[in-house]
Amino acid sequence: MKDLHVEIRGAEKLSFRERQVVVLKEMGYPAEAIARRLKLSPSSVATLFNRARQKGYEVVIVLPGGLLLPDEEELADGGEGGE
Repeated sequence: MKDLHVEIRGAEKLSFRERQVVVLKEMGYPAEAIARRLKLSPSSVATLFNRARQKGYEVVIVLPGGLLLPDEEELADGGEGGE
């Protein structure tokens, strides 16, 4: 698979700690794991994440050109890719 690029738009509005929490949270880590990793309490993680959400950041996935086009194998199989 080709590389995806993920952007956090509005990150300049966030504090350093808010950015850390947002990145880890958006990657799917639970609050408890983020708290351990950043040496914070789970309630601090929740507070930072809620503050960041109130500031209105957006997570955007930028797909490289052609990622949504069928590859050669899918074309040979009829274009549906088994879904």
